[in-house]
Amino acid sequence: MDMGRESRWEKDAMTVEIVFALVTAAALAAVVFAVALTLTLAFDISGSAKKSVSVGGALLGATAGTWRLARVLRRFDEQRRMGR
Repeated sequence: MDMGRESRWEKDAMTVEIVFALVTAAALAAVVFAVALTLTLAFDISGSAKKSVSVGGALLGATAGTWRLARVLRRFDEQRRMGR
C-alpha cells in the first residue's frame, strides 16, 4: 500500500518540477528579451538595426529558456535516480 503512495508522491513531485522548469524558463527568456528591447530603447536604435536586435534577443531568449528547461529537468532526473 505504501508503494502506491510513493508512486503518487513521485508523480506529484515530477509535475511540480515540470511546472517549475517551464515557469523559470519562460521568465528567463522574457528577461533576456527585455534586455535586448531595453538596449534598443536606451541607444535609440531604429530601422533594420532595431529589428535585428529584437530578433537576436528573441533567439537568445528562446535559447536561454530551452537551456534552463533542460537543466532543471536533467537535475531532477539525476536526483530521482540517486534516490533523493
